[in-house]
Amino acid sequence: MTQDEARGEIVAERGAPREKKLNFFARIALFIRQVIAELRKVVTPTRQELVKFTAVVLGFVVVMMALVYGLDVLFVWLTSAVFGIPGAAGA
Repeated sequence: MTQDEARGEIVAERGAPREKKLNFFARIALFIRQVIAELRKVVTPTRQELVKFTAVVLGFVVVMMALVYGLDVLFVWLTSAVFGIPGAAGA
């Protein structure tokens, strides 16, 4: 493998030997080993961090709900002002 100077990409050299393709079960075993290796890197948050992250997510959801509700009310008012409310002329 060499780095292409023009774009900075890594490309295979011409005539370089290709890696042997693993059989189906070897690929599954490799995948499981890689998954386990990645899971070992996971850091479990402390209780304080978990509470903080949960509060941030819930706060963001509440803000977004308020924004969507406000836009919904605005658009309902705007469409009723532009197109009128059917049957309201006689009232």
